[in-house]
Amino acid sequence: MGFRSFAFGITIRVLLIILMVHLGMYFYMKENSLLQGFIFSLILVFQTFNLITFSNTTNRKITRFLDSIRYSDFSSTFTKDSKLGKSFKEMNLSFNEVINAFKKTRAEKEEQMLFLQIMIQHINTGILSFESRGQIGVINGAAKQLLQIPQFKDIHDLGKLSKELLKMVLDLHPGGSFSIKINADLHLNVQSAAFKMEGKSWTLLSFQNIKSELQKNELKAWQNLTKVLRHEIMNSMTPIASLANSLGTILEEDLEEVASGLMINKDSYLDLSEGLETISKRSTGLVDFVNAYRDYTNIPPPKIRRVRVKDMFENICTLMKEELPQSGISLETSIQPTGLEIIADREMIQMILINLIKNAREAMEKANIRMILLNAASDPHGHPYIQVTDHGEGIVPEALERIFVPFYTTKKTGSGIGLAISRQIMNLHQGNLEVASVPGVRTTFTLFFGSG
Repeated sequence: MGFRSFAFGITIRVLLIILMVHLGMYFYMKENSLLQGFIFSLILVFQTFNLITFSNTTNRKITRFLDSIRYSDFSSTFTKDSKLGKSFKEMNLSFNEVINAFKKTRAEKEEQMLFLQIMIQHINTGILSFESRGQIGVINGAAKQLLQIPQFKDIHDLGKLSKELLKMVLDLHPGGSFSIKINADLHLNVQSAAFKMEGKSWTLLSFQNIKSELQKNELKAWQNLTKVLRHEIMNSMTPIASLANSLGTILEEDLEEVASGLMINKDSYLDLSEGLETISKRSTGLVDFVNAYRDYTNIPPPKIRRVRVKDMFENICTLMKEELPQSGISLETSIQPTGLEIIADREMIQMILINLIKNAREAMEKANIRMILLNAASDPHGHPYIQVTDHGEGIVPEALERIFVPFYTTKKTGSGIGLAISRQIMNLHQGNLEVASVPGVRTTFTLFFGSG
């Protein structure tokens, strides 16, 4: 509205100037009077000056308004400056409304920024940001307490704490993470994110000391291991001790001294023989258990290389071509795309797959669909995976949570170590082994790999 009034004011002034020019020419031509021409000239000068003043006043107001926006100076006000009429008063009010809107928006942003700063400073996770040249932007109290680096102004100052930590941070890709042990009291888990602000590239790091969590997990693992070892050892040693005591009683009570030496009757001999055989079997079982534990805790590091899945599947089919048909089970394969490759230790992955196929065969004794599917493909992110699917008896939900626990088994025979070792091997490949099962319908084990 104010700008329309301004245009109207300019139009009126221009029309008045044109009118004065015509009147001056009319009187000068008709009366031929220099005095009248001089008077009209003065009037034209005054009107021209008024037009310029009118225009410049508006320009100055607009310039002052734009400067207020540019420099975020929202203390300016235009409400009192209305001497030039209603149109300028309306324009002043419009300027003030815009300035107040900017002032309100800035106040809200400052409140949000203050809230974020307070929140960042009060969270227990260390937060640190740095720009592409290494200069530190934001660092909260938790990060300062964890890192204990005085005068921390550049990301390269991390080298004062640990050169290895600095190298891993600089090599870390956005969205990546790693953990590193700095000393006995500091075991850091570091995560990264990237963002742009004011045309600059920034990296945001979060730090957590996971020492206490690792200690809790370690203690829990030792407790679980102790339970397993106690259970297995007691299961073997209790009958051995009882039998040894019984055999000693037999020897003490049934051994008879004769002229030629010592003699024992037939029944006692058979009892001794049976007892010694039982002791031997239990001792062998205990040795097998110890060997299984040794296998679980001494898995060699994988020899990583690029493996063509099709070649590995063909080799597995060759190895299983005699065993599966004897049980009336077929092994089908599917690979999409056919040239799919994984980055892995071929022998280790092949061992996992053969173990899963054998487990599937044992679970399909009463299955109607006697087929095992070996499937390989890539997920939407380009990460390859391999699945072993059977239509056997399946796994109940309660057992699904425990089948990867060492020495836990749902089978009548077996050590319960195969799936635990398989998952550990996949962890060494920076991948994972997971299972999904609908009892009596389908069970699928999936080997997830990193990007190949």
